[in-house]
Amino acid sequence: MPHPSSMNGIVVSFVETLWSLVIVFLFLSYLVVLFQIITDLFRDSNLDGWFKALWTLLLIVLPVVTSLIYLIVRGRGMAIRQQQRSAEAVDSTEAHLRSLVLAPSAGQQIADAKALLDNGTITAEEFATLKAKALA
Repeated sequence: MPHPSSMNGIVVSFVETLWSLVIVFLFLSYLVVLFQIITDLFRDSNLDGWFKALWTLLLIVLPVVTSLIYLIVRGRGMAIRQQQRSAEAVDSTEAHLRSLVLAPSAGQQIADAKALLDNGTITAEEFATLKAKALA
C-alpha cells in the first residue's frame, strides 16, 4: 500500500497537469480568436485605415480587453462578412466548374476551326494556331 504522502504528491501532480492543460487550451483559444479578429479587421474594406491601425494598436497594448470589445462591437459584422466570403468562394468554385464542364472538347474546337477554314473565315496559319491551342 502506497504511503499517504506519496498519494498526495500524485494528486497534486495530476491537478497541476490538468491546470496546465486548461491554461494551454485557453491560450490557444485566445490565439484563434485573435487571428480571426486580425483577419476580419484587414479584410473589411468598409473600415478606414486609421481605425484599422487603432484596433491593431489596442490589440497589442490591451489584447484581452480589446478582443472582447471587438467581439461585442463588431462580432455580428464579422459573421456576416465571413458568410459573404464563403458564399463568394462557393460561387467562384461553381462558376469555374461550370466553365470546365461546358467548355467544348478539343475535337469540337478543331472541328469548329476546320469549318471556319473551309468557309474561308480564317487562314491556314490561324487554323494551325487554333488547333495547337485546342490540343494544349
